[in-house]
Amino acid sequence: MVKSTAVTVKDYLAALPPDRRKVIAAVRKRVRDRLPDGFQESINWGMITYELPLSRYPDTYNGQPLSAVALAAQKNYYALYLNSVYQDRALADVLRDAYKRVGLKLDMGKSCLRFRGLDDIDLDVVGDVIAATTPERLIESYEASRKR
Repeated sequence: MVKSTAVTVKDYLAALPPDRRKVIAAVRKRVRDRLPDGFQESINWGMITYELPLSRYPDTYNGQPLSAVALAAQKNYYALYLNSVYQDRALADVLRDAYKRVGLKLDMGKSCLRFRGLDDIDLDVVGDVIAATTPERLIESYEASRKR
């Protein structure tokens, strides 16, 4: 699956083969368990997203909700988009250092953490980074990035 046409999370999960659904479900559970209050789970951009509703923060450059985390099953890997890591150097350092400490290869673009299975992702560290992404911190880092 590259870009899903699902309109609900339930539909997104149902469209995945069982082995891929198991991985996405495990990561989704960690995200939901650790994400601070104020975000909503939805489908946007063809993946599962965790966003600040426009009613909370309407002033985005593209008119879309401000995204904190997104999760997708791509064709050859899984992707966890940690937008807060892209916008917040301190969180990026936490993630990079923790992966180095536990001996995992960090396969990451600007915000996209790529992994091929549950053995390739440190859910504890990812959970800590997600837990640190409060709505206030996300808004602050987003606004700082827009000033650059």
